[in-house]
Amino acid sequence: MGESAKIETYKQSAAISFFAYVKSLVMLLRVAHWAKNLFLFIPLFFAGKLFDLEKLSDTAWGFAAFSLVASGIYILNDYKDLEKDRLHPVKRHRSLASGKVSVPVAFFLMFACLVSGLMLGWLCGSKFFLVLAAYLILNVSYSFGLKNISIVDILIIAVGFVFRIKGGGILSQVGISQWLMIMVFLLSLFLALAKRRDDVMVKLITDQDTRVSMSGYNVDFLNASIAVVSAVMIMAYVMYTMSPEVIWHMGTYRLYYTTIFVLAGFMRYLQLIYIRKDTRSPARVLYKDHFIQICIVLWIVSFYLLIYLKYIQFQKS
Repeated sequence: MGESAKIETYKQSAAISFFAYVKSLVMLLRVAHWAKNLFLFIPLFFAGKLFDLEKLSDTAWGFAAFSLVASGIYILNDYKDLEKDRLHPVKRHRSLASGKVSVPVAFFLMFACLVSGLMLGWLCGSKFFLVLAAYLILNVSYSFGLKNISIVDILIIAVGFVFRIKGGGILSQVGISQWLMIMVFLLSLFLALAKRRDDVMVKLITDQDTRVSMSGYNVDFLNASIAVVSAVMIMAYVMYTMSPEVIWHMGTYRLYYTTIFVLAGFMRYLQLIYIRKDTRSPARVLYKDHFIQICIVLWIVSFYLLIYLKYIQFQKS
């Protein structure tokens, strides 16, 4: 092999190593999980103001602030769970647990994310900053011990999503219906229960506890809890669509039509875990299952047709 060929091979190898390291950093920051912060846009969507560019821009800055703070929290949680993650069949491939990213680098990124996220949150307004700070304090408490208490751990996760829509309502200056708050809390609780069920199934396969709180969960308890929360969530959604306040605000009584897609999505997920014995986490199911994806798309389209087309026609007139 000539000298030029060796140099080219070295460059290619260095480039591959660089991109692999960048990928490890992205995985450490959990950039894919930033999708959870799209909940900040929910108040805008339900208020029919998703096309208000000024409000959309303000909410986007809040999304960035929440995402940075969330990444800092993920790094802290990975550090606290380092030894346990190394025993997990999936989590052992995480950036810290696998050793792809060193602890000092992880700590630098954590502080950078937290400081920049809080600064950006302060620029978004003092009220939003208080919500963001409360979210941070709650999750730091979660990482330092509350995650080890069964039921409390999933309630904290659900409350975190409520903070997101509360922050989104502040940034967009949109009032949030109590029904919307309840629905988001129940949906988040449902997803947290489904994630714990995934952890229990892993425990049954590996015979290893990857969370201290897992001693308070088993398949029967989680199956019953998921079924109960699903039923209450669907009922809350029906009550939301038929609420006089919502009908007056949206200008239509037909929102209950969209219930069919919500019901179909929940039934599909229950079918996957109860009949097809799918043990994947809800996030992985969402990324893979076309039936649920279609339900979500149809729900969004139906809401658009019922609210936004009427809103656009009103603006033109």
